Amino acid sequence: MSDAQTSATAPTADNVVLVHGAYADGSSWAAVVGLLQEAGLTVTAVQNPLTSLADDAAATRRALDRQDGPTVLAGHSWAGTVISEVGDHETVSSLVYVAARAPDAGEDYAALAATFPTPPANAGLVRSDDGFAQLSEAAFLDDFANGVDPARARVLHAVQGPVSGTLFASRTTRAAWHGKPCWYAVSRDDRTTSPELERFLADRMRATTIELDSGHLSIVTHPREIASLVLDAAGRPRLVP
Repeated sequence: MSDAQTSATAPTADNVVLVHGAYADGSSWAAVVGLLQEAGLTVTAVQNPLTSLADDAAATRRALDRQDGPTVLAGHSWAGTVISEVGDHETVSSLVYVAARAPDAGEDYAALAATFPTPPANAGLVRSDDGFAQLSEAAFLDDFANGVDPARARVLHAVQGPVSGTLFASRTTRAAWHGKPCWYAVSRDDRTTSPELERFLADRMRATTIELDSGHLSIVTHPREIASLVLDAAGRPRLVP
């Protein structure tokens, strides 16, 4: 792990809302949840339907509406789009992006991503007749969950959330990262999102940034580092290594 490249000032928060990405569900945050709870934070993991940005945003807003006081809002992967859309909620004190998308308001994210190296996971997307898509087992294990214990990776594959075929075409109407302090965790060995793209997004939002020797699922393989990043965003001491 690298040291943070910049240093933001974090308001103290007692609550954390964690938002999962595509091809996953809330259980992908399980190890991070436990560490944050041990640190004394109240933690909520959202279960996104992955049917549309509007639906995912609504699910996340419902979770934020239930929070009492300042709240860190964290998103992994696709959920970076969701937290960018809803992160202007009055309870949100800071934003944490983990190997995540971070589009600007109205931005064509696919066009932006196309200017960076294409990650291999893209080739493993399998579309079904019902309009939804999932990653093949091979792509999931090799490119989405690279670095994850194989037995754990197969469980994550079994519970992956199918995504609507139109989900990634959605565009945000706002970009909360313009107005909230931000933290970002780059995955150096990411085979789902280009690490170069992650660095660009982190730099653009002037996020406090760490880099991990991890694949896309750093929330699974590096839970202590991710939990420490969230604690930093909550204005609390990081975990002891």
